[in-house]
Amino acid sequence: MSNTLHLEDIPRVKSISKEDFIEHYLKPQKPVVIERLIEDWPAFKKWDFEYIDSVAGNLKVPLYDDRPISSKLKFNEPHAEMKMKDYIKLLKKQPTNYRIFLYNLMKQVPVLQKDFKYPNMGLRWVKSVPFLFFGGENSKVFMHYDIDYANIFHFHFQGKKRCILFPQSETKYLYKVPNALVARQDIDFSKPDFTKWPALKQAEGLVCELNHGETLYMPEGYWHYMHYLTPGFSMSLRAFPKSVTNLSKAVYNLGFMRYFDNLMRKIAGERWIQYKNREAIRRTHKRNNLSTKH
Repeated sequence: MSNTLHLEDIPRVKSISKEDFIEHYLKPQKPVVIERLIEDWPAFKKWDFEYIDSVAGNLKVPLYDDRPISSKLKFNEPHAEMKMKDYIKLLKKQPTNYRIFLYNLMKQVPVLQKDFKYPNMGLRWVKSVPFLFFGGENSKVFMHYDIDYANIFHFHFQGKKRCILFPQSETKYLYKVPNALVARQDIDFSKPDFTKWPALKQAEGLVCELNHGETLYMPEGYWHYMHYLTPGFSMSLRAFPKSVTNLSKAVYNLGFMRYFDNLMRKIAGERWIQYKNREAIRRTHKRNNLSTKH
C-alpha cells in the first residue's frame, strides 16, 4: 500500500503585483510561492547562521523538540534553553530535533528590523510579531494551524524546507485533536501509515520546497507541516484575517480555548491529553465511516 499523501504542488511565481496577488490568491484564499519577493531586502544577502550568530549569539533562546504535548507543559512552553551561538553550532554539527518556534528575535535585537520590510500586498500586518523559526536537518514541526487564523507570509533563509498544507475543508481527515490546533502528533505526515490513519488517504493537500529567499503565502487557518530538509531558519509576518468568521474563531481561540485547555490539564493531567487523543481518532473515523480500532 502506498504511504504517500495526495498532494499537489503549490503554484509558483517569480514576482507578483499587489493587484494580482489580491485577485488570484488573497481573495480566493489560495497559497502561492513567490520566488523573488524579497531580493531587495538587506536580509536576502545578509541573513545566514553566521550573521544571526554575530548579532544574537549571546542571547538565550527557547527550544522545542518533537515530544508530544503533555499536561506538564503550558501552551507553547519551551522544552529547553540555549545560547543562540551554541544552538547554531549544534545545527551545523549534526541533525537535532531542537527547534526555535514563534520567537520574536527582533524585539531583543532591533538591528534586525532594518533588514526587512512589510510587503504592500493589501494586508493589515500585525507589526508587533515578526516571528523567527529555526530547525535542524530532518526536524519536523507537527501538523497544526495558527491560533489567530492569520494570513501568513513565510520567508525562508538558508537551506531547504518542505511545507505541506491543507485547507480547513480537509480537517475532517486530519485527526484533529479536540480543544487544540493540532493533528495527532504521532502522525508522520512526511510518510504516514495509512493502516493506522486511514482517513488521511482521502485528504487533498498542497506541497512545496522553499529555498533561501523564497516566500510562501499561507491563507487564513491553513494547516501546515514543516520539514527541515537541511538546517535553516524562516521568518513569518502575520496579517489579520479578512474573514469575519475566521476573526471570530481567532477571538474564541485566544480568549477561551487555550485557557480552558490549560485548566483541564491542571485538573485532569494526562487523562485529559489521553482523552483528546482518543477523541481525535473516534471523531475522525465516525465522520468518515471508518473503524475506530487503533
